[in-house]
Amino acid sequence: MPSSPSALLLQASAPLLLLWLCGDAVAADMAEQEQSCVRWDKPEGVDDRGLSQDGDVVIGGLFVVHNQPPIPDLSFTRNPGQEPCFSFQKEPYLWAHAMVFAVEEINRNPHLLPGVRLGYQILDSCTRYPWSVRAAMSLISGGNHSCESTGPVRVIVGDASSTQTIMLSRILSPLQVPLISYQASCACLSNRLEFPNVFRTIPSDVYQAWTMAHLAEHYRWTWVGAVVVNNDYGLLAVQAFRERAQGSGICLAFFETFDRETLAQDMERIATTVQTSSARVVLVFAWYTDVGALLLELASRNVTGRQFLASEAWSTSSYLLNDPALRTIASGVLGVAIRSAPIPGLEAHLRKLHPSQHPRDALLRDLWREEFGCEPVSASSPDSLSLPPCSGTESLEGVQSTFTDTAYLRVTYNVYLAVYAAAHAFHSLLECSPVGDSGMNRSQPCSSQYNISAAKLLQHLGQVNFTTQIGEHFFFRGADIPAVYDLVNWQETPGGVLKYSTVGRVEGSKLHMEESAIWWATESQVPVSVCSEPCPPGTWKARRKGEPICCFDCLPCADGEISNKTDSLTCLHCPLEFWSNDQKNMCVPLTVEFLSFTDAMGITLTTVAVSGAVMTAAVAVVFVYNRHTPIVKANNSELSFMLLMSLKLCFLCSLLFMGQPTDWSCRIQQAAFGISFVLSISCILVKTIVVLAVFRSARPGSDSVMKWFGPGQQRGSVLLFTCVQVVICAAWLSITPPQPHRNVGLKIILECTVGSVAGFATLLGYICLLAAICFLLAFFARKLPDNFNEAKFITFSMLIFCAVWITFVPAYVSSPGKYAIAVEIFAILASSFGLLLCIFAPKCFIILLRPEKNTKKFLMGKAQGQQ
Repeated sequence: MPSSPSALLLQASAPLLLLWLCGDAVAADMAEQEQSCVRWDKPEGVDDRGLSQDGDVVIGGLFVVHNQPPIPDLSFTRNPGQEPCFSFQKEPYLWAHAMVFAVEEINRNPHLLPGVRLGYQILDSCTRYPWSVRAAMSLISGGNHSCESTGPVRVIVGDASSTQTIMLSRILSPLQVPLISYQASCACLSNRLEFPNVFRTIPSDVYQAWTMAHLAEHYRWTWVGAVVVNNDYGLLAVQAFRERAQGSGICLAFFETFDRETLAQDMERIATTVQTSSARVVLVFAWYTDVGALLLELASRNVTGRQFLASEAWSTSSYLLNDPALRTIASGVLGVAIRSAPIPGLEAHLRKLHPSQHPRDALLRDLWREEFGCEPVSASSPDSLSLPPCSGTESLEGVQSTFTDTAYLRVTYNVYLAVYAAAHAFHSLLECSPVGDSGMNRSQPCSSQYNISAAKLLQHLGQVNFTTQIGEHFFFRGADIPAVYDLVNWQETPGGVLKYSTVGRVEGSKLHMEESAIWWATESQVPVSVCSEPCPPGTWKARRKGEPICCFDCLPCADGEISNKTDSLTCLHCPLEFWSNDQKNMCVPLTVEFLSFTDAMGITLTTVAVSGAVMTAAVAVVFVYNRHTPIVKANNSELSFMLLMSLKLCFLCSLLFMGQPTDWSCRIQQAAFGISFVLSISCILVKTIVVLAVFRSARPGSDSVMKWFGPGQQRGSVLLFTCVQVVICAAWLSITPPQPHRNVGLKIILECTVGSVAGFATLLGYICLLAAICFLLAFFARKLPDNFNEAKFITFSMLIFCAVWITFVPAYVSSPGKYAIAVEIFAILASSFGLLLCIFAPKCFIILLRPEKNTKKFLMGKAQGQQ
């Protein structure tokens, strides 16, 4: 076989094209040849080595009915096709008749290609490129005995081999003849730029190679051997396996290729490699007859305990399953198989076949020889028969063989789909349906069966979209169909016969398995195929210098890193909020810290805050009950009630600082704190102003100030001071509001950021400004004559307030974690208690314990004595 596709193309196609074109120049070059074209696949007087039926539109088919061709005569001095291929194969002949059945079924369908009769021309490609190219050229030229092209095929179903399909695509691509392959699974054929005329009803090899890599990764088979045929099918499949296995710690213990021309020598070499290698898992991408040669060689050497991973080309081969010599070596094979589907009516079609109905069909006579061991007698049969003549009563009705077994149709169903895809493309084209339009415009045909544009046919074929008779939705994705496989396992029956059983399904890159149903090559135990023992969790694989990647040492992970699975390639850094445990196999969460309602500190602060709110409510009740007494009425009782309400809010707003921070809690807590305290201090400030105003008005000769600062003005002042803080909070929260933050260190501290430092500073600054003004006014009014001078108590309350918040800043900055929040809550509670006790405790003392002093005379006594 030539070493490159270009060499193959030059060697195989150039003479054929000369024969096809034929003319005076060719006749001159080929001396002593007749000046007429001949059909390459069948010389005069030789029976048909294919199947054919005339039609308005003809579909071609290429099938590997014979496995071994004769030595090709590339000199073309003899009529090509004179020497037939040999080694008849039943399964490809079944595929050919699946095409025949599909065409007949379509012709009976009144809704598909109405008024158009579909025909077929099926030839044997004989596993080699010269025969495949000759057959393809014969199909597209019409396959007759003259230079005129009468009834050429419009689309070819085939070929089976990826290499042949590649060559045919490059030859037929300039002519825009579509190829729909049923078994060419090479990943390279998905390239629409290089192979624009190729479609296929079998998934790309990428997916089954990925499946095998997934199996190896799942069962930790890191030391795997590979045996592949030396062509695009095998080489590119191993390449896809390597790409998928890269990064999973899987490497090839050996990589062996073989050629069919030197099969015996290659198999001896490969068997020696498999026997001596420590790898117990071997993946094989090859045709089933070639795999049979390898397994027989291994069986002759008594090699056992090898777990073979089978490609779709041999995973369901009855040829191998029925060979008793392979029972020991092949038991437990795990393979990827083309999904199976039924074809109703196909079995009846097959069993009705008989040579008497097709006297010139040489392929049917080959089948008869295989099945019945006799020579069918026909008018064209040679006089000398190598087998005894058939009686004529032989029939396929009761025969159980590979040809008549339609229980699990795989490649056969692919052929069936390919024919239907071509038929739907013809239907869309002849019915003038625009590409991409799901509807059928039957008003006027845009093409006729006698004038079909190859370019338009390619377009319509790419847009095929239909539902099969069994309800499957069929369409092409570029050149391919969605990948669906069965996972099969070769198991030995009680009778000592090998049969395959479906143990899983592959859909794209997803694998579903019934592991309990798998029969392993080592019987019940999953095989172990490693170069080094697996590294346990908590360690990572360090590659040994100069050795394959699968040979390694196990090293422990560093602190803060883990490996939580066996055979980890690297240790993973724990996420930001986690750290490794002692075994280095798990990242444990760092301790999350925030001031919770449930811990001891949270319970204590909650109790204090609620107690403060209850005390404030109790004072309010006392004041309401004694609201008509002088001590309550002094200095505007309404301000006292507003102050009590604001102090209660101060106590309750401290609860917003507890619990896990959220967006809303972070925004509300600072705003509630700022507004509550401004409301409290505004009330105190107005009360202080009222005290000063009252005593200034009491001086002789002074105009009454109180007439300009009555209750309405007092309420308005409190509202004005508070609204300023509300505006500050609104601006802060709308521009850069506080947000919850996870401060990660040795612990995770959940806290609220201030957002805008300027906004928070303005909020605190305004509180401090009001407190300072209030303190100064109260300080000036502390010596005013009165038995109950409220300015004294306001002064003390402001001293406590300022002292608390001055000490708050350094304590807050130096406190870690949740203790910083506790310091802020403590400052809120302490200042609130200071205001409550300093201002209202003396009044409650008189109301409750000294009611005799709750008189206007007592309150004004000192002032009157001095007058």
